[in-house]
Amino acid sequence: MGAGRPREFDIDQALDRAVQLFWRHGYEGTSIADLTEALGITRASLYAAFGSKEALFQRVMDRYESRAGSYRRAAQQAAALEDAIRLLMTGPVELHGDSRNPQGCLGVQGALSVSPISQAVRGDLSARRRRGEAGILKRLQRAQAEGELQASAQPADLARYLSALIYGMAILSADGANKKELEAVADIALRGWPNVR
Repeated sequence: MGAGRPREFDIDQALDRAVQLFWRHGYEGTSIADLTEALGITRASLYAAFGSKEALFQRVMDRYESRAGSYRRAAQQAAALEDAIRLLMTGPVELHGDSRNPQGCLGVQGALSVSPISQAVRGDLSARRRRGEAGILKRLQRAQAEGELQASAQPADLARYLSALIYGMAILSADGANKKELEAVADIALRGWPNVR
């Protein structure tokens, strides 16, 4: 922040609160008034710190992905494909099965509840999902190059399938599925992968 009055609130704490608010209510379901009340700041402070609701939401998504997406990063770095697949299936179970978290996925919920007026937000969320799928694809291609995945396998189709399972579990969670129910979905998916249990 430049010269003038120092910022009177903790940005990290404000982002954490905004994550929870957007996660519970979605992008459009969260008003500026909701944000200023939850963050304990004025409208002017919110705009001075973040620029706009849309810019704040992008920062919120970055923060959410840095935490909620840790299982994806671990899967990309896993030495063995079976470990990567297991992480991709158990990560969403742990995230969405944790009763301290709002139900569902912030990125999925946000995309489903964004009207045509907020096309920039919808586009950002779509790009984030595509990047997530691209990360899975890259890991599958590596596995294929290393001989862990059959040469006849279609990594792009498998990446799309795994992404659909990940986002499907998020939607099940939003609809009230508990951890045990999500574990059952992950278990069935894992049974379809040889040597992954």
